[in-house]
Amino acid sequence: GLLWVGTDDGRLHITRDGGGTWTSLEKNLKGVPANTWIPHIEPSRHDPAEAFVVLDDHRRASWTPYVYRTTDFGRSWRSLATKDLRGYALALVQDPVERDLLFLGTEFGLWVTLDGGEQWFRWTHGVPTVSVMDLALQAREDDLVLGTHGRAAYILDDISPLRTLSAETLAEPLHLFETPGAQQYRVRQTGASRFPGFNEFRGENEPYGAMITFSLNVEGLPHPKEEEERKRKQTERERQQAEESAEQAPEEEEEEEPKVEIRIADSTGETLRTFEAPAQLGVNRAVWDLRRDAFKEPERERIFRREPRGPEVPPGSYTVTVKYQEHEASQSVEVAADPRFEISAEERQTRWLAVLMAGRAQETATAAIKRIRQTRSDIETVLAKVKVLEEEMEGDGNEDESPYKSLKQQAKEVQKGLTELEKRLWTPPKTKGIVADTSVWDKLSIAQWFLGSSWDAPTAADSAYLERAEGLLGEVLESYNQFFAEEVADFRQQVSKAGIRLFPESDQLPLEIPN
Repeated sequence: GLLWVGTDDGRLHITRDGGGTWTSLEKNLKGVPANTWIPHIEPSRHDPAEAFVVLDDHRRASWTPYVYRTTDFGRSWRSLATKDLRGYALALVQDPVERDLLFLGTEFGLWVTLDGGEQWFRWTHGVPTVSVMDLALQAREDDLVLGTHGRAAYILDDISPLRTLSAETLAEPLHLFETPGAQQYRVRQTGASRFPGFNEFRGENEPYGAMITFSLNVEGLPHPKEEEERKRKQTERERQQAEESAEQAPEEEEEEEPKVEIRIADSTGETLRTFEAPAQLGVNRAVWDLRRDAFKEPERERIFRREPRGPEVPPGSYTVTVKYQEHEASQSVEVAADPRFEISAEERQTRWLAVLMAGRAQETATAAIKRIRQTRSDIETVLAKVKVLEEEMEGDGNEDESPYKSLKQQAKEVQKGLTELEKRLWTPPKTKGIVADTSVWDKLSIAQWFLGSSWDAPTAADSAYLERAEGLLGEVLESYNQFFAEEVADFRQQVSKAGIRLFPESDQLPLEIPN
């Protein structure tokens, strides 16, 4: 039966019997002008005797923030307004886990306190200088929702690191906060239109994957505040100039942005993903998109095509490790399955193994293509050396037929064979015209597309596509291994007999389809 009521003429009441009797409390608020508007009361999530009240007197030209806290049902109140705050107060919310973690909306933005109001700091990450008129904390996701005046709604994703943020954690060289669970899900296109235009608004979604929050306190890191970062860079330039002599002034080089290395390992300890993220002084955040590293593929120019991505991992337990210089920290993260799909762990694992099998086949094809390219480059080197030797012979007055004629002819034949092998593996870059999708790469791409279209166990069609691709890869590798064991080996032997040193090949072993 506990209710709190505030009015726009400054009246504040409480009832503890469901409205049977009411007690007036506004006279207990010391320092507040009479009849000051009460826009918000926040009952505590931890103690029924505790509550917070926010008062707004800007309608009488007062921009003073009024924020009070009671722990005895309103008999006494303590002001939480400090000199840190700017703008009249409008709304407050208390964290459901950490009692002294409070969020306050004022006319000039969002403010946060970690110690129950002793000190406030302004939150500027993604929140502009705007009137924050209402706040809501989504307990399940630990997200803070801001309602503003005329500047839309904002969501601060996962505020849980603030619960353990302290001077001690910030003093550590590297501190990795607890990583919340990551939710897998699939989305489909909206029914509004296939190609949304100017009349369809889509807000920014929360980044997909696991949010990784860490703090850094290492010398030389960029400062998150622009003004402080300019000062830091100026100080660093002055220090470098003082160390260098006037005669040996260093050339100005663009400062490389520092990065942290993030590794993701599965329950067996095998590293599945490694990527980098920007590193700044203080609290940082990165997102793992729940994918493993992309399978290797040949280098090629990318104009409109995005960089390759690896497949999404199955639900389960993973370990996140963040490393900067010699500092390292790890946390576990749970990846949860989309609850709308009734798929067993065994079915998901069966598909995952098929995805890995297709990926290993792709990497085998990539190794073959890379070796073909390297061999072609070696042949071009040989022909360039032969040309130099022939020019030297002409300079000596020797007009006889070149002794390298048969070697050059053999080089052309080997190059032709390499080209045919490469075409069977994939469509080489700069190929003209429309080419039939009959290569190993085409067949593997089709199999991978089907395997990546669902989380269920592979269907008979999925398995058939993969088996067909692997069968074709096996046929091409048989020709490939024979060609290198015979034609390429013989050419290298002839090059050696001609006294021309060919660059050594690092991988001379035959290639096989991976198990």
